[in-house]
Amino acid sequence: MILRTLLLKLSTYQRIGEVMDRLPAARRLVRRFVAGRSAEDALGVIARLRAAGLEVAVTYLGENVTTAGAAARAADTYVALLDEIERRRLGAVPSLKLTHLGLDLDRALCVRELTRVVERGARAGTLVWIDMEASAYTDRTLDLYAELRPRHPNLACVVQAYLRRTPRDVERLIDLGATVRLCKGAYQEPPSLAYPDKRDVDRSFGALVDRLLAPDARARRVYPGFATHDESLIRHARRRAREWAVPPDRFEIQMLHGIREDLHRTLRADGLTVRVLVPFGEDWYGYFMRRLAERPANLAFFLRQLVRPR
Repeated sequence: MILRTLLLKLSTYQRIGEVMDRLPAARRLVRRFVAGRSAEDALGVIARLRAAGLEVAVTYLGENVTTAGAAARAADTYVALLDEIERRRLGAVPSLKLTHLGLDLDRALCVRELTRVVERGARAGTLVWIDMEASAYTDRTLDLYAELRPRHPNLACVVQAYLRRTPRDVERLIDLGATVRLCKGAYQEPPSLAYPDKRDVDRSFGALVDRLLAPDARARRVYPGFATHDESLIRHARRRAREWAVPPDRFEIQMLHGIREDLHRTLRADGLTVRVLVPFGEDWYGYFMRRLAERPANLAFFLRQLVRPR
């Protein structure tokens, strides 16, 4: 817990990322989790994953932009990415943060830029996922999603199991018949808002899996993606799906690029849909540090590679 808190705190210090960027060994390790700096880097990884029979989501790393121009450039990047995904017939879906599209600056600006991306996604026949950020943005994200989804049914959203409020939010999303990604959550939050103990987070995740797979949720056409690398939680989702006769095409397992790739083939062989999130972009540092904070094994691997003789 102390290590996780420290790593999440360090994730806000961009100067550390600038130092790491000058270390060849660190750059190589970052590429385990981040496809690269450019959209072309991401498209290459997407093509390899699709060839292996995996579904893919792609995210252009960035958040909390401070100018309208930066928000427009982020939206332009997603639109151009969708153009290439459609042209190359890759079938990947974008997954974006609202603060990357200007939510901190002006809600109307964010809605305008998001609508551009969502409409391009609709023409390509693909979903567009709205990622969840720190808890200060939860209400604004869900309100915006609820407002836009009736006009844009290809919109999907994310909820975080570590937040104490999430069961209420899930009920709201079930009423909307939403496409929902359930993840654990990777931001530093006070105990009053988020469960500090992993056991409590896992318990919350399992209960939310049950709720999203429940018969009334399926009747509303809710489609959940369970974003976890925890084999016990994956087993729980599979067991509940069997017990309740949920077809394998009515939910999916989602994972991050570079983590637990050993599970991909096993889950695919069992007929499950597996989606891998591929991140790219120059603003990689915060994302990378949150990945280290999530699993001690990631940090241990990173440190071993840094000190390994070459």
